[in-house]
Amino acid sequence: MTAAVSSLSEVPVVPGRECGSWTLCCKVYNVVELGKSAGKWCSYCKPGRGCTIHDKLPNECAAFNCLWKTMPTMSMQWKPDQSKMVLTLHPETNNIQVVVDPGLPSAWTRQPYHGQLRSLSKNNMPKGHLVVVFVNELATLILPDEDVQLGVLTPEQIVSVTQEAGPDGGVYEVKIFNRRATADGQTLEVVSSSRHPVRSAA
Repeated sequence: MTAAVSSLSEVPVVPGRECGSWTLCCKVYNVVELGKSAGKWCSYCKPGRGCTIHDKLPNECAAFNCLWKTMPTMSMQWKPDQSKMVLTLHPETNNIQVVVDPGLPSAWTRQPYHGQLRSLSKNNMPKGHLVVVFVNELATLILPDEDVQLGVLTPEQIVSVTQEAGPDGGVYEVKIFNRRATADGQTLEVVSSSRHPVRSAA
């Protein structure tokens, strides 16, 4: 899985890739309409069987598609009930968000998954789209050649990566911003900044 990822609006569901009985998205996400918090099973979900209100889904659930359903190059290994991860695109940034089952928090570090996440980073970072792994609120940024622990990352925060060229390969500068509403609209405030040497891809 090395292809660049297109925006949600450009990608239909791959024929034959239906949710069926797998239900990991019913565990790992907040569902505001139901008052359900991330990391806990939805009360309307029967693990291994499916959603009991599938015909009357909240809008958040009805509009949801994971990348396994929309990205043909993702193999069966990435089906959430096998990988223990759900991959989506952030609706504003098109960053690739990897949300991991907190019952198996190391799932993203296993192969072939970790190597393929690095490939996704390499192919999508030049387009400005990052790969960020979440275990509950704890986030890790996947760069083409290393992983950067970001700590707790809230939905209101934005991650930015710039690459500076240099004689030894250059440096990645990773910044986290808070979004703050102002009279003129919105402003970004830097919360943290770190620098990481570019290494040859592993």
